[in-house]
Amino acid sequence: MPKVGMREVRRAQLIDATLHTIDEAGLSGTTLALVAQRANISTGIVSHYFGDKNGLIEATMRHVLRDLWAATARRRAAAKPDPRSRLRAVVAANFDVSQISAPVMKTWLAFWSQSMHEPSLKRLQHVNTRRLYSNLCAEFGKAMPRAAARRSASGLAAMIDGLWLRGALSGEPFDTKAAIRLANDYIDLLLAQHA
Repeated sequence: MPKVGMREVRRAQLIDATLHTIDEAGLSGTTLALVAQRANISTGIVSHYFGDKNGLIEATMRHVLRDLWAATARRRAAAKPDPRSRLRAVVAANFDVSQISAPVMKTWLAFWSQSMHEPSLKRLQHVNTRRLYSNLCAEFGKAMPRAAARRSASGLAAMIDGLWLRGALSGEPFDTKAAIRLANDYIDLLLAQHA
């Protein structure tokens, strides 16, 4: 009889192994066998919990996205109630420590690429994109007309993604403070136009 709670322990162990395998071997080089070997368990157990590689990648991205959503909720809750502070909280969450380790960054890059071909990953990407846009739009909407809020939300979302992507691809340590500063300057410019 399996131990109580073992399922969640195994899933977490396999997700961690997946992140590190993608970091070292890339998505194309990641196999159930490599993940199992890294986790020191049988390939059959990986298949039991996730079915196939796509199921494993989807579960791994759901884990990464939960970390992002938790960071966003935590930072928004701690922010002052004004739009500037709450927008800055959303920006900071996207550059949270949970999102910038090498294994997570490489997994994000692999996810974005694979989401163009895999419907379940495309749905996850769509949910993530809509959630970011919705959060930004709601805050900008408190300071400017609806059409301007939508444009501002689209622009800031693109800036966040662009700064994150440049940081991920630079090959150097990610200067998150500089990225956050640039995004915050952009927020200030947008809000100043509607003050």
